[in-house]
Amino acid sequence: MDDTPPGRLGRRGFLRLAGVAATASVAGWGGPGRPEGPSQGRLGGSLAAAPASARPAASPGTAPSPRPVPERLLPGDPHWRLRRYGPQEAVEAYCDQVSVLPGETAWLHMSTTAERVRVTAYRMGWYGGALARAVWRSGPVRGHRQSPGRFAPATRTNYAAWGRSLAIPTEGWPEGAYLLRLDADHGPQRYVPLIVRSASGAGRTVLVHAAATWQAYNRWGGSSLYYGEDGRYLSRSLAVSFDRPYDKTGIKKFLVHERPVVELAERLGLPLAYTTGVDLDAGGEVLDGASAVVFLGHDEYWTPQARRRVTGARDAGVNLAFLGANSCYRRVRLEKGRRLVVCYKTDVTGDPLYGRRPSLVTTDFRAAPAPDPESSLVGVYYDGYPADAPYVVRAPRHWAFAGTGVERGDAFPHLVGVEYDRVTPQVPTPRPLQILSHSPLTCVGRPSFADSAYYTAPGGAGVFATGTMRWAEALMAGTRDSLQAHGIGARTRRFVTTVTENVLRGFAEGPAAARLPTPDDDVDKVYR
Repeated sequence: MDDTPPGRLGRRGFLRLAGVAATASVAGWGGPGRPEGPSQGRLGGSLAAAPASARPAASPGTAPSPRPVPERLLPGDPHWRLRRYGPQEAVEAYCDQVSVLPGETAWLHMSTTAERVRVTAYRMGWYGGALARAVWRSGPVRGHRQSPGRFAPATRTNYAAWGRSLAIPTEGWPEGAYLLRLDADHGPQRYVPLIVRSASGAGRTVLVHAAATWQAYNRWGGSSLYYGEDGRYLSRSLAVSFDRPYDKTGIKKFLVHERPVVELAERLGLPLAYTTGVDLDAGGEVLDGASAVVFLGHDEYWTPQARRRVTGARDAGVNLAFLGANSCYRRVRLEKGRRLVVCYKTDVTGDPLYGRRPSLVTTDFRAAPAPDPESSLVGVYYDGYPADAPYVVRAPRHWAFAGTGVERGDAFPHLVGVEYDRVTPQVPTPRPLQILSHSPLTCVGRPSFADSAYYTAPGGAGVFATGTMRWAEALMAGTRDSLQAHGIGARTRRFVTTVTENVLRGFAEGPAAARLPTPDDDVDKVYR
């Protein structure tokens, strides 16, 4: 971002599945502040929902165990949404890890004015349209206020640095994206995100959650990578910590830009794997043998190590989809056990690595001292903020638009915004590349275009980029979770949903260049 402020089950089928899960569920509650046993505190933790490897083998002469119900078809809980936020200090918390492997324990660090708090873990997905399933619930946790936090003046970094409050066991939890909902006894609620990541994505579509970007925009304690406590850019943080709660609803970046894609991908029943950019920095094994990698909506902050691993996956034939804009724009470092996101931006000369290790200096990828524009990977180049414009179709016969009924020149109001990308031939741009949409706009008085694009790499991978940050948000436009949605209507929601389905299904089958039409390279026709 610029630094300028500004498919369903029938009723009988669903009830049948609900009956199976209800019969097998466990109703135990764990004690406050302690990890709970395998059957305590878990909701719906039945053998019917367990993977085959976790089910006991049938004894000779007995009937085989029933096949597990697919996770996406299990009954959900529509009551996962927050109902009351309350004062900021009412209840706040963060996890000591961005992600865990299934079965590992995360610790919740909490401060609250309530006497008691309960925590429920919701796995986000489809669940017959309920969009979440409760998989675990704590007993009442005794609340207390913790310190206001600490401030590191050198980098203007806010830390909560709180003690542990509750162990979050994940034994039996399916891989996926979770929201821990904190319910204080006097009403206020909060979300804390936690990804139960996949060790392997082989043969699957890997969904990458943009945890570093969540933290970059987080103003808990007064400052973010954009603003200081006084609201000015010049006093912003130069490094931000995961050891603090999220402000506002807890994780708006996840709720708006990522959750809608998770829901759609799970509804389609694709083989999915989950990870975060932080985990890609630590190691890219989850990408080995994957069918596709999907960046969900607003994935701005990347480490060079993560970028190198994603590029290597593309070169090995793994398809990439960028369902947003402004992707892979900022180069960051992760320090202090990957709990600190460092990005000096325009204060680049103050970075301790400046003059020593240029490729690790934290500024925009396209900027000196080691320019490497994001377009060489994404295919499009970040162009501006803010914008609001119709999305205009250019290549209606492209396979990504199949089933939409669009014609050339059809427009979808407000779909381009608030940030956007375009094809820019003057910078490194992979070829052959086809421009699928070409949308005229004006950004801060400057005329320009936003482009969706598709290219294929020599290793066979297909790469699709939407070129607009509102793409994922449009998937829920006009629903209870996004009634306004910048004026985006049901027609646009249907279009975006169909295109996203086409991309996800097409990419899930392996290297796109081997099965799907070659891009009609038209860059020189569009940008003469």
